[in-house]
Parts: sequence; structure tokens; C-alpha cells
Amino acid sequence: MNKDMFEKGLEIRKSVLGAEFVENSLKTADDFNMPMQELTTEYCWGTVWGREGLSRKTRSMLNIAMLSALNRPHELKMHLKGALKNGVTKDEIREILLQVAIYCGIPAGVDSFRIAREAFADVAKAAE
Repeated sequence: MNKDMFEKGLEIRKSVLGAEFVENSLKTADDFNMPMQELTTEYCWGTVWGREGLSRKTRSMLNIAMLSALNRPHELKMHLKGALKNGVTKDEIREILLQVAIYCGIPAGVDSFRIAREAFADVAKAAE
């Protein structure tokens, strides 16, 4: 593991997903899944999210589309919340999900809209 890239990834991951969420993921990891946490933090968040070629907002928008298309509701909900932190607006999210519905199918769009509403409610509740 590249410790510098892990630390860079950890900073980005906490910034996008929230320090509490990330710290809990690492704290509750065990011998079985800690290698996955390390891989995700170093390569996903450090190596890729840490590149300068795309803004965090653009990366968030891409993730919303891909996770919707792949039917990954847990990851989608988490990344929707992160997208809001990265400056993606609800209007932009709506447009992304409409695009998903056309290119990936109405069921994918319907599920993604439902998950987005849940994520927006979670964010609003946390802000109270």
C-alpha cells in the first residue's frame, strides 16, 4: 500500500462522504474487509478522485449516473449525499436521473429517483 496515496484518498473520501461515515467504515472493518477499505481509499479516492483531470463535482455526476445504471442503491445514496457536498444541485441530479431513465431503462430511473429523495431527506434531517 502506498501510504501517501492512502492519506490523500482518506482526505478526499472524508471531504466527500463525511468524516464520521469514513471513520466508522474504517473503525468497524475487520481482518476480512479491511483490505477492501484500504483498496477503496488508496486507489478509488486517492489515485482516481485525486487526479486533476476532472472536478469533484463532475466525478460526482458521473458516479450518480454509473451507480444508477449498475443498480447499486447503497452506493448511489452515499454518492448522492456526497454530490450535494461537491456542488451538484438537485436540479442537476434530476437531469442526470432522467438521462439514466432513458438510456438504462425506466425501472433504473424510478429506483434512482426514489433513492435520491431518501438521500435528500437524510441530508435535510441531518441539517436540522
